[in-house]
Amino acid sequence: MKRRMLIAPLVGFFLVFYVNLTVIGGEAMELKIKSSAFHEGDMIPPKYTCDGADISPPLTWEGVSANAKSLALISDDPDAPMGTWVHWVIYNIPPAIKELPENIPPHKNIENGAQQGTNDFREIGYGGPCPPGGIHRYYFKLYALDKVLDSGPGMTKTQLLKAMEGHVLAQGQLMGRYKR
Repeated sequence: MKRRMLIAPLVGFFLVFYVNLTVIGGEAMELKIKSSAFHEGDMIPPKYTCDGADISPPLTWEGVSANAKSLALISDDPDAPMGTWVHWVIYNIPPAIKELPENIPPHKNIENGAQQGTNDFREIGYGGPCPPGGIHRYYFKLYALDKVLDSGPGMTKTQLLKAMEGHVLAQGQLMGRYKR
């Protein structure tokens, strides 16, 4: 009798664990994104801003699902005075890619097969932090998608979010700060 009382909760636990894995396909639902240039919540070095070389920072990630067909990254500043300011839109990153090196050139199509979109500076590629005043937060949001997007290069953040609707398998973010 005591043995049954011990086994029943254990069976229940494993059943719930199995059902949860089945529901989410056994894959991680969160991506981990980081940079060798700054850590979560730290100040972004001037090199990656309008006060320096204004080049994209190096980014690495892990936790991409085997079901992912492409990745997308959006970098934005929710503290901008006129509302969220978009600094970078890049998508159709092949899922086998585990990093973006620093200084991704501002080309519509990049070497690894990814495509870059239009930022709020109305330019293709990365535009670094350049806050008018105070400390601003800059989010680098990475998404794993279940499809390769059929849009060409040049999409805005709004267009990318619409194209990704219903196709996000996992996501993660890195936040850095900057003050001029």
